[in-house]
Amino acid sequence: MRFLRRNSADSADADQVADAAVTVGDTSTKGHTPGKGRPTPKRREAEGRKRGPVPPPPKTTREAMRRARGSKEERAVQAAKRKEDRVEQRRRMNEGDDRYLMPRDRGPVKAYVRDLIDAKRNFLGLFMPLAVVVFVSLLAQSPRVQQYATLFCLLMLIVMVVEAIFNGRRINRRVRAKFPKENFRPLSIGWYAFVRATQLRKLRVPKPRVSPGDVVG
Repeated sequence: MRFLRRNSADSADADQVADAAVTVGDTSTKGHTPGKGRPTPKRREAEGRKRGPVPPPPKTTREAMRRARGSKEERAVQAAKRKEDRVEQRRRMNEGDDRYLMPRDRGPVKAYVRDLIDAKRNFLGLFMPLAVVVFVSLLAQSPRVQQYATLFCLLMLIVMVVEAIFNGRRINRRVRAKFPKENFRPLSIGWYAFVRATQLRKLRVPKPRVSPGDVVG
Protein backbone atom coordinates (compact mmCIF):
# COMPACT_ATOMS: atom_id res chain seq x y z
CA MET A 1 0.00 0.00 0.00
CA ARG A 2 1.49 3.23 -1.09
CA PHE A 3 0.33 5.59 1.64
CA LEU A 4 2.48 3.79 4.30
CA ARG A 5 5.75 4.61 2.44
CA ARG A 6 7.76 7.80 2.80
CA ASN A 7 8.93 9.50 -0.29
CA SER A 8 12.54 10.48 -0.88
CA ALA A 9 11.92 14.21 -0.26
CA ASP A 10 10.52 13.58 3.20
CA SER A 11 13.50 11.31 4.02
CA ALA A 12 16.00 13.95 2.90
CA ASP A 13 14.33 16.63 5.02
CA ALA A 14 14.41 14.38 8.08
CA ASP A 15 18.13 13.69 7.59
CA GLN A 16 18.87 17.41 7.36
CA VAL A 17 16.98 18.12 10.59
CA ALA A 18 18.86 15.36 12.42
CA ASP A 19 22.21 16.66 11.18
CA ALA A 20 21.32 20.16 12.34
CA ALA A 21 20.33 18.84 15.77
CA VAL A 22 23.64 17.02 16.11
CA THR A 23 25.54 20.12 15.07
CA VAL A 24 23.71 22.27 17.60
CA GLY A 25 24.27 19.65 20.31
CA ASP A 26 27.99 19.55 19.57
CA THR A 27 28.21 23.33 19.71
CA SER A 28 26.45 23.46 23.07
CA THR A 29 28.62 20.77 24.62
CA LYS A 30 31.82 22.56 23.67
CA GLY A 31 31.03 25.48 26.01
CA HIS A 32 29.86 23.29 28.90
CA THR A 33 32.28 21.88 31.51
CA PRO A 34 31.19 18.43 32.57
CA GLY A 35 30.95 17.67 36.29
CA LYS A 36 33.60 15.61 38.09
CA GLY A 37 31.03 13.15 39.31
CA ARG A 38 32.35 13.38 42.95
CA PRO A 39 32.40 16.04 45.69
CA THR A 40 35.42 18.25 46.21
CA PRO A 41 37.62 16.74 48.97
CA LYS A 42 38.03 18.69 52.20
CA ARG A 43 41.33 20.25 53.17
CA ARG A 44 41.93 17.73 55.95
CA GLU A 45 41.37 14.81 53.57
CA ALA A 46 43.67 16.32 50.96
CA GLU A 47 46.43 16.85 53.52
CA GLY A 48 45.97 13.31 54.76
CA ARG A 49 46.45 11.97 51.25
CA LYS A 50 49.61 14.02 50.83
CA ARG A 51 51.10 12.81 54.10
CA GLY A 52 50.64 9.19 53.25
CA PRO A 53 48.52 6.29 54.41
CA VAL A 54 46.90 6.38 57.84
CA PRO A 55 48.55 3.99 60.31
CA PRO A 56 46.46 1.04 61.40
CA PRO A 57 44.45 1.41 64.60
CA PRO A 58 46.00 0.14 67.85
CA LYS A 59 45.22 -3.42 68.74
CA THR A 60 45.40 -3.06 72.54
CA THR A 61 44.79 -0.34 75.12
CA ARG A 62 48.47 -0.30 76.08
CA GLU A 63 49.46 0.35 72.49
CA ALA A 64 46.95 3.19 72.26
CA MET A 65 48.33 4.77 75.44
CA ARG A 66 51.88 4.40 74.14
CA ARG A 67 50.96 6.14 70.91
CA ALA A 68 49.25 8.95 72.78
CA ARG A 69 52.24 9.54 75.01
CA GLY A 70 54.77 9.34 72.20
CA SER A 71 58.15 7.74 72.27
CA LYS A 72 60.34 7.48 75.35
CA GLU A 73 62.64 10.22 74.10
CA GLU A 74 59.75 12.61 73.53
CA ARG A 75 58.39 11.94 77.02
CA ALA A 76 61.81 12.59 78.52
CA VAL A 77 62.11 15.90 76.67
CA GLN A 78 58.61 16.95 77.74
CA ALA A 79 59.31 16.04 81.38
CA ALA A 80 62.55 18.04 81.36
CA LYS A 81 60.73 21.01 79.84
CA ARG A 82 58.02 20.87 82.50
CA LYS A 83 60.64 20.69 85.24
CA GLU A 84 62.44 23.74 83.87
CA ASP A 85 59.15 25.63 83.71
CA ARG A 86 58.38 24.79 87.34
CA VAL A 87 61.84 25.88 88.46
CA GLU A 88 61.53 29.14 86.54
CA GLN A 89 58.05 29.76 87.92
CA ARG A 90 59.25 29.11 91.47
CA ARG A 91 62.19 31.48 91.02
CA ARG A 92 59.98 34.26 89.65
CA MET A 93 57.52 33.71 92.49
CA ASN A 94 60.27 34.01 95.10
CA GLU A 95 61.45 37.22 93.45
CA GLY A 96 57.96 38.71 93.76
CA ASP A 97 57.03 38.88 90.07
CA ASP A 98 53.30 39.68 89.96
CA ARG A 99 52.80 37.52 86.85
CA TYR A 100 53.71 34.40 88.83
CA LEU A 101 52.25 35.24 92.24
CA MET A 102 48.96 34.03 93.61
CA PRO A 103 46.10 36.57 93.44
CA ARG A 104 46.27 37.21 97.20
CA ASP A 105 49.93 38.33 96.91
CA ARG A 106 49.66 40.57 93.85
CA GLY A 107 49.79 44.33 93.77
CA PRO A 108 51.94 47.10 95.25
CA VAL A 109 49.86 47.22 98.45
CA LYS A 110 50.58 43.59 99.34
CA ALA A 111 54.27 44.05 98.46
CA TYR A 112 54.42 47.03 100.84
CA VAL A 113 52.75 45.02 103.61
CA ARG A 114 55.29 42.25 103.15
CA ASP A 115 58.15 44.72 103.44
CA LEU A 116 56.71 46.16 106.65
CA ILE A 117 56.45 42.70 108.19
CA ASP A 118 59.86 41.53 106.99
CA ALA A 119 61.62 44.65 108.27
CA LYS A 120 60.69 43.85 111.87
CA ARG A 121 61.16 40.85 114.15
CA ASN A 122 57.84 39.62 115.52
CA PHE A 123 56.80 37.25 118.28
CA LEU A 124 54.32 35.90 115.76
CA GLY A 125 57.27 34.27 114.02
CA LEU A 126 57.43 31.83 116.95
CA PHE A 127 53.94 30.54 116.24
CA MET A 128 55.08 27.38 114.44
CA PRO A 129 57.87 26.53 116.95
CA LEU A 130 55.33 27.06 119.72
CA ALA A 131 53.08 24.44 118.13
CA VAL A 132 56.01 22.01 118.23
CA VAL A 133 56.54 22.76 121.93
CA VAL A 134 52.88 22.02 122.64
CA PHE A 135 53.08 18.71 120.80
CA VAL A 136 56.24 17.63 122.63
CA SER A 137 54.75 18.56 126.02
CA LEU A 138 51.75 16.36 125.33
CA LEU A 139 54.09 13.40 124.83
CA ALA A 140 55.88 14.00 128.13
CA GLN A 141 54.86 11.77 131.03
CA SER A 142 55.63 14.33 133.72
CA PRO A 143 52.60 16.42 134.81
CA ARG A 144 54.93 19.22 135.94
CA VAL A 145 56.45 19.53 132.45
CA GLN A 146 53.01 19.62 130.89
CA GLN A 147 51.90 22.28 133.36
CA TYR A 148 54.87 24.57 132.70
CA ALA A 149 54.62 24.06 128.95
CA THR A 150 50.90 24.87 128.97
CA LEU A 151 51.48 28.05 131.01
CA PHE A 152 54.30 29.16 128.74
CA CYS A 153 52.27 28.56 125.59
CA LEU A 154 49.30 30.46 127.04
CA LEU A 155 51.44 33.50 127.84
CA MET A 156 53.01 33.42 124.38
CA LEU A 157 49.59 33.24 122.73
CA ILE A 158 48.44 36.30 124.66
CA VAL A 159 51.57 38.20 123.58
CA MET A 160 51.02 37.16 119.97
CA VAL A 161 47.39 38.28 119.96
CA VAL A 162 48.32 41.69 121.35
CA GLU A 163 51.14 42.04 118.84
CA ALA A 164 48.87 41.04 115.97
CA ILE A 165 46.36 43.75 116.93
CA PHE A 166 49.03 46.45 117.12
CA ASN A 167 50.63 45.26 113.88
CA GLY A 168 47.30 45.38 112.08
CA ARG A 169 46.61 48.93 113.17
CA ARG A 170 50.14 50.09 112.40
CA ILE A 171 50.25 48.52 108.97
CA ASN A 172 46.79 49.79 108.01
CA ARG A 173 47.84 53.30 108.98
CA ARG A 174 51.03 53.07 106.95
CA VAL A 175 49.26 51.60 103.92
CA ARG A 176 46.57 54.30 104.01
CA ALA A 177 49.27 56.99 104.09
CA LYS A 178 51.31 55.32 101.31
CA PHE A 179 48.37 54.55 99.00
CA PRO A 180 45.63 57.10 99.66
CA LYS A 181 43.83 56.36 96.39
CA GLU A 182 43.78 52.58 96.80
CA ASN A 183 40.54 50.95 97.90
CA PHE A 184 41.23 48.15 100.38
CA ARG A 185 39.64 46.56 103.42
CA PRO A 186 41.52 47.08 106.70
CA LEU A 187 40.53 43.64 107.97
CA SER A 188 41.94 41.99 104.85
CA ILE A 189 45.24 43.86 105.18
CA GLY A 190 45.48 43.01 108.87
CA TRP A 191 44.86 39.32 108.22
CA TYR A 192 47.41 39.25 105.41
CA ALA A 193 50.00 40.82 107.70
CA PHE A 194 49.16 38.30 110.46
CA VAL A 195 49.60 35.29 108.16
CA ARG A 196 52.89 36.67 106.82
CA ALA A 197 54.22 37.31 110.31
CA THR A 198 53.38 33.80 111.59
CA GLN A 199 55.49 32.16 108.86
CA LEU A 200 59.14 31.36 109.41
CA ARG A 201 61.33 33.85 107.58
CA LYS A 202 63.02 31.19 105.44
CA LEU A 203 59.68 29.75 104.36
CA ARG A 204 58.04 33.00 103.31
CA VAL A 205 56.94 33.31 99.68
CA PRO A 206 57.84 35.67 98.09
CA LYS A 207 61.22 35.87 99.76
CA PRO A 208 61.83 38.95 101.95
CA ARG A 209 63.34 41.88 100.07
CA VAL A 210 64.42 43.71 103.23
CA SER A 211 66.35 42.68 106.33
CA PRO A 212 65.19 43.09 109.95
CA GLY A 213 65.86 46.65 111.04
CA ASP A 214 65.69 48.21 107.55
CA VAL A 215 63.66 51.37 107.14
CA VAL A 216 60.69 50.97 104.76
CA GLY A 217 59.44 54.22 103.30
